[in-house]
Formats: sequence, structure tokens, C-alpha cells
Amino acid sequence: MLKPRSTPTRELVNLDGIWRFTVGEQTLDVAVPASYNDLFTDSAIRDHVGWVRYHRQVRVPRGWADERVVLRVDAATHEGKVYVDDVLVAEHAGGYLPFEADITEHVRAGEEFRLTIGVNNELTDTTIPPGTVITTPDGRRQQQYLHDFYNYAGLARSVWLYSRPAVHIEDITIVTELDGTVHYSVETSEPAPVRVRVLDASGTCVAEADGAHGDLRVEDVILWRPGAGYLYDLEVEIADTDVYVQPFGVRTVEVRGTEFFVNGEPFYFTGFGKHEDTPVRGKGHDPAYLVHDFQLMRWIGANSFRTSHYPYAEEVLEFADRHGIVVIDETAAVGLNLAVASGLMGAPPRPTFSPETFGEATREAHARHLRELVARDKNHPSVVMWCIANEPASNEEGARDYFEPLVELTRKLDPTRPVTYAAVIFATHENDRIADLFDVLCLNRYYGWYVATGDLATARVYLEGDLRGWAEKYGKPIIMSEYGADSMPGQHSVWDIPWTEEYQLSYLEANHRIFDRIDAVVGEHVWNFADFQTAPGIHRVDGNKKGVFTRDRRPKAAAHALRARWAGLDGRKPSSVAGE
Repeated sequence: MLKPRSTPTRELVNLDGIWRFTVGEQTLDVAVPASYNDLFTDSAIRDHVGWVRYHRQVRVPRGWADERVVLRVDAATHEGKVYVDDVLVAEHAGGYLPFEADITEHVRAGEEFRLTIGVNNELTDTTIPPGTVITTPDGRRQQQYLHDFYNYAGLARSVWLYSRPAVHIEDITIVTELDGTVHYSVETSEPAPVRVRVLDASGTCVAEADGAHGDLRVEDVILWRPGAGYLYDLEVEIADTDVYVQPFGVRTVEVRGTEFFVNGEPFYFTGFGKHEDTPVRGKGHDPAYLVHDFQLMRWIGANSFRTSHYPYAEEVLEFADRHGIVVIDETAAVGLNLAVASGLMGAPPRPTFSPETFGEATREAHARHLRELVARDKNHPSVVMWCIANEPASNEEGARDYFEPLVELTRKLDPTRPVTYAAVIFATHENDRIADLFDVLCLNRYYGWYVATGDLATARVYLEGDLRGWAEKYGKPIIMSEYGADSMPGQHSVWDIPWTEEYQLSYLEANHRIFDRIDAVVGEHVWNFADFQTAPGIHRVDGNKKGVFTRDRRPKAAAHALRARWAGLDGRKPSSVAGE
């Protein structure tokens, strides 16, 4: 699905701002984009389970009389229905990817219509991510879920109205090679002559061709590199009716042995698991936080991040494209692990993968999510790998039957990028049932925090044995996709006391000593970039505090230590530059 853009043949109206919002019997003002949960003081709204309605009047520009009119919703968490006046024109399941509807037959140029978007935050065994709605003893509906971040809901990203010609460009796919070869494919609404041009950063045409499918060659090509996000534009024109410009970068990624390569050069990931999470806005996209977060990543020496645990706003990937930040793009498949819930709640264990729990219907929702994710993000040079799940029960019976078709689907959708998943600590090199299906091993490990809490000497022994087991058995690159310890800002001690800033720093240093000794480790993503909100409960105090920055982006002591470790690495492993 092409992102809406203003071009010589397309116009774009942004519908962000103050909308009306109906929840139950109340109608209030609400901000778009933003999660609605933290905007109001009424806890019944924050804790609401089920449908809400956003509505406003929209005027179609009068110059669009001969154009197709399209309404696009960048995200509706977790299910959306769109009405033009009282007519249902679109519905979509999945809270972190866009959907749209051609509403030409329902509106008139120059006139207003009433736009209503219903949003449902319910999670079930057949949604991605999953969850369960229960009824409390006093009759309230309550959402329970298996992921450790707050279930923010609403219209967290932009809503757009845009025009396009009747005969128009529907999709573009771009694949590049290091010699400057650009393989392109253009899909149109109906057969039409296609002309393409490659424009460099100055707007100069450096290659052109005719036809909907083909190859171009850019001479003296400038590569997209980590830290230097050079972009070209592919300008596509069809039959003098439509023009669309798709930015892209020339780069390759591959896995050979235990190394990860970008443009044929070994690459070492430094950075974070992140969250779209800020005060008041919840998961609402905010350009100011986007710019500031990338500034902080540059300051600390991070070259990459994982979109844990869902696809982020496309503006985030565009920013990463322009600034040369490497991205592991993750689906919203978090919580496919009933053993975690049993451990936290003391409930009897249930099999994760079964017809009664996560079965064929869940996998179909997962597959649909993968198709939409790859379709949206396939042309972003910053995206170097697909992560199809976070901490699934990959050690349980049924895991292989569930995941093998999804891995095959991902490779079919995009043969050019490696595929991974993030393994939970319960899944070891001895009992994991799916690791051989993937190109890269991403491991989430918390020795010294959840295991051997406060005992870093024991934690180092556990971690080194764990990593060497994976490396020896599989011979694949390993990325530490999560490792971290909670810390309360201002909590200090001369000893290694959990929750102090000093312990968080010592914990990270203990992990780094092990990473540097194991050749197969090709990256370290600290959990987390910043503190974030979670569901209320005794396991968290006002959210998860594993951030090296506070939720409002103030650095903890660990941030300065990471900056000292990562500064000047330029994609190389820290142990390889220790003597420089």
C-alpha cells in the first residue's frame, strides 16, 4: 500500500486535530493522533473495553470533482470501522497498520460529509496481539493481555483524505544491488504505459526506463549506509494521468555464517528495543518526540533499534531512512506464550498452541498481519530484517507447526531480507523447536534481573553458557535483542542493589563482558530505550523502568556508560576496537 503523498496528480488533506469522541453515554473532545486512555481524568474511559466512536465533519476540496477520493486511517487500535455519513465503507482488524477506502461514490467535491471511525480495543485468542476479556464480580468488562506494555487504544496515527486519478499507480516494489542496479515493479489500477526515472538527491535524473517491470542502472551510485542515509527517488508516471514518487536507498543485506552484512561489510547492531510511548499521548505519534528520540540515539551512539513489539508509524521508518538508522521491523505478535502468564499469575499451565488457545485462526490473523507489514515497509532501506514474533513459546509442542508456514510466507513476500524472532528465556538451545527455520537468532535474556537477581557473578556464568550453546548448535548470528534491569532515577548505592542506577550500569557491563567474548554475537539492543507504561499491577510501579532514559527522556547513569561504549564504533563490534 502506497503512503499518501502530494504529487502533481494527487492532493492530500490531513485530518488531524480535535475530533468529537463518544464512549458509552459521553461525548467529549479528543485529540487525533493520540491514544485516548490518558487524555481524560475519568478512569472509566481509561479502562473502557469495547467500541468508541470518533467523528467530525469533513469537506471534500471542490477541485476534486473528477478525481477518486480516498480516506486513509494510519492505525486504529485494534479494530476499526469507517463510516461516511451512515454508510460503512471500510473495516480492518489489527491496530498498527493502515487501511483505506475509496469513498468517491459517497461524497461530492466541495461538500461536507460526516466521518465516523469506530475503534475497538478488544483482544482475543484470534487477534494479534492476543488477549482475553473477562467479566469482573461487579459486572465490569476487563481486558487481560499477555504483553508487558499498556494496551493503549484509539486513533494513534494520522487520518488522511487524498485524491488520485481514476487510472492510477497502486503499488511499487524496489530491490537494489551494490553495482547500482535497481529492479522495479509497478502495479496500476488498469493497464497503462509506465515510465520511470531515478532522481538523485539534487533532483537530477540518473536513470530512466519504460515499462511496468524492469531494471535500471545508476552509474557512480551512492550507497545507503548505516549512519549515512542517502536516498534516491523513483518517479513513476503512467499514461499522463498519475505521478508517484517513491524514495529508496541502494543497499544490500545478507547473512553469512555467524556474521550480518550491510553492503557486503560486517555490521554490529548497537541500540535498543523501543516503544511508541510518551506521557499523555500514549502511543500517539508525535513528531517532536520522533526528532528528539533520534537525537538521543545519535548522542548515545546507537545505530539501530527494533520496533518492539508492533510496526511503528511509517514516519518513524522514513526518518530512519533519511538518517541511516538500521531497523529490525517487528510484527504485533507478542504474547503467544501462555507459560509466561502462568508464571506471573500462578495459573495452571495450558498449551500455547492448540485449537482451544492459539490455533489456525490465530495463525491466519498473524499471516494477514505479515502480508500488510511487508506490503507497507518493503521499500524502506532502513529495514534490514523482519522479526515475526516476540517471545513466543518456541519451546512448546506445536510451535513448529504454527511458525513454519509463517516463515515460508515471509520469505515468499520478501526474499531479500533475513527473518528472525525474539526468543524467550524459557527457550534454550536444547529445547527450542524453531530456531533452525530462521536466519538470525535474537535472544531476550535477563540473567542478573529475573534470574540470579542481584548476583552478577552467577549471571555471567549463566549468560556465557547460554550464548555458547546457541552459537555452537546453530552457527548463526546472535543479537541480544533484550537485556536490561529496572532502575529508579535517583536511587543509589555503593553496592550492587537492584533498582539503583549503579546496578543497572553494572548489569549492562556484566552482559557486555560476555558479548565481547563470543564471536557469534553481532549486536546488542538494550531493553529499553526509555521507561514506558504498563498495565497496573504489583510487578510494575508506574510502568517498566528498564529505560536508560526516563519516560520524559532524561538520561540515567547507564545512558552515559552506553555512550562511552558505543561512541565511534561505526558498526564494528566493541571488542574489535578495544585496542584502538
